[in-house]
Amino acid sequence: MIPQVQESDYLYSTPKSFSTRAIHTGQHAEPIHGSVNVPIHLSTTYKQKAPGQPYSSFDYTRCGNPTRAALEECIADLENSKHCITFSSGCAAMSCIINICKHGEQIICCDDVYGGTQRYMRNFTVKNHGIEVLFVDITDPENVAKAVTEKTKLIWIETPTNPTLKIVDIAAVCKIAKENKILSVVDNTFATPYLQTPRDLGADITVNSGTKYMGGHSDVVFGSLTCNDKELYDRLFFSAKSQGGCPSVFDCYLIMRSLKTLELRVKQATKNAYIFAKYLESNPLVEKVIYPGLPSHPQHELVKRQQRGGGAMISFYVKGGFEETSKLLKALKIFTLAESLGGVESLIEVPSVMTHGSVPVDVRNQLGITDNLVRVSIGIENVEDLINDMEEALKASH
Repeated sequence: MIPQVQESDYLYSTPKSFSTRAIHTGQHAEPIHGSVNVPIHLSTTYKQKAPGQPYSSFDYTRCGNPTRAALEECIADLENSKHCITFSSGCAAMSCIINICKHGEQIICCDDVYGGTQRYMRNFTVKNHGIEVLFVDITDPENVAKAVTEKTKLIWIETPTNPTLKIVDIAAVCKIAKENKILSVVDNTFATPYLQTPRDLGADITVNSGTKYMGGHSDVVFGSLTCNDKELYDRLFFSAKSQGGCPSVFDCYLIMRSLKTLELRVKQATKNAYIFAKYLESNPLVEKVIYPGLPSHPQHELVKRQQRGGGAMISFYVKGGFEETSKLLKALKIFTLAESLGGVESLIEVPSVMTHGSVPVDVRNQLGITDNLVRVSIGIENVEDLINDMEEALKASH
């Protein structure tokens, strides 16, 4: 029996005119032929009136393009920011930000963070660039305050965290950052601009892996960052154009297309996730469910203050070990065993051997990323079908 829910159960508020802005900001009808969609401008370079005098703000597509500029205007608006830079991936956006730090400086990073972020920071930021990285449980702001030194230049926040879905008090941590003149970054990938606006809570930079919910169809790899400060934007843009991780123009078109339905997709996926999480809590073959939208989540009250809903990511522990977990995943018929998240289809994975396999074993164990932890990205399918699929697979796993 699927429980009947009201929208207020899984959505606490909605951003004003979000879909209107997603559909119209930066996306004016093309003036010559009246094309409703922003054209895909494929030119890599632009004619100049005279040496050093371009016709417009564009001179070379690595640095800017009319299609990309329209998308950046839209994303900046959705994140309540003035400036946006887009990238060929979320990792390219991340490395652009980290590259403005210098040898000998320090970054404080959320301890439970995307495996690719940990991998880059441990293997490149520290080893190759001589930048110290402290992985700290920043769900307690006091831990941040204690970790700050004169060398600290950046605080990296991810909330909800990946994969154990801890919640960081963005306003509290950003307040500490500002008091110490430290830049604060929030990875907003799991929450999306629809469910959370870090800039409004004091973050200097918001970063997204647009591959996930922004794209929403598992067909484009993309990243973005937004900020308000012009001087900071100029530093980040110089880093971005120098390292060259710009997105393809067609990818920009795909993301712009997908943003038009972001609100609809996130609302439906969040509703499905709330119902699915309640089902998991009732199943005796599930040891523990972690979902920010449930009252059982230890930071649920913070979630309701900071986010507009619990989102569509769920983690849970299967009773047993890797054997039972493997049987479960093999028995599923609708859920797809795959990395990534945020698509219209429901995905499932085991972080310990997939997305977070590069995290040192002792760190994984400390964070609770064990072999029976399963991470689920709930899509927009019929939720009853998802529940029935999981019910049969759980029975087959034990």
